[in-house]
Amino acid sequence: MTKELSLEQREELLGAMKDRFEKNMHRHKDLEWGEVEAKLEANTEKLWSLNEMETTSGEPDVVGYDKKTDEYIFYDCSAESPKGRRSVCYDREALESRKKHKPENTAIDLAAAMGIELLTEEQYRELQEMDQFDKKTSSWVQTPAAIRKLGGAIFCDRRYDTVFVYHNGAESYYAARGFRGSLRV
Repeated sequence: MTKELSLEQREELLGAMKDRFEKNMHRHKDLEWGEVEAKLEANTEKLWSLNEMETTSGEPDVVGYDKKTDEYIFYDCSAESPKGRRSVCYDREALESRKKHKPENTAIDLAAAMGIELLTEEQYRELQEMDQFDKKTSSWVQTPAAIRKLGGAIFCDRRYDTVFVYHNGAESYYAARGFRGSLRV
């Protein structure tokens, strides 16, 4: 599968990204769109991953800049867990352990196919400081190995103006649970 966008797709994505960037300056104070755009134009495979985030309703936006690595950090900033990534269990092992009613995919496999990573709990909490997300949905986050080894996985959401971290069997899946991703460019 080609991980290149057509000129038309690139222009459409960059236009949407620029609009979102300008409407949400509180997420990326002191950053300039021109510098972000130049970095994106120079990294076509990362641009493809951002397009995957966009087409699955993630509404990716710049949330930071890492001076040490010279990378912009993008998170899914849709109000609710991205629609195109819901009803997934946590990982392949969980999917294979289900006897019936298997979901179509897993959060870990889908993120890998998109070239992104699930947010960590810490990243999820950082995101929630910028705006209020997942007030009606929830999002799988990277699960510590010790929890996963015991069959569990963790997810987060926002209720009662508080960010909660919960656990579930990794094989569980719900129509209102998806995942948020991160990408460094």
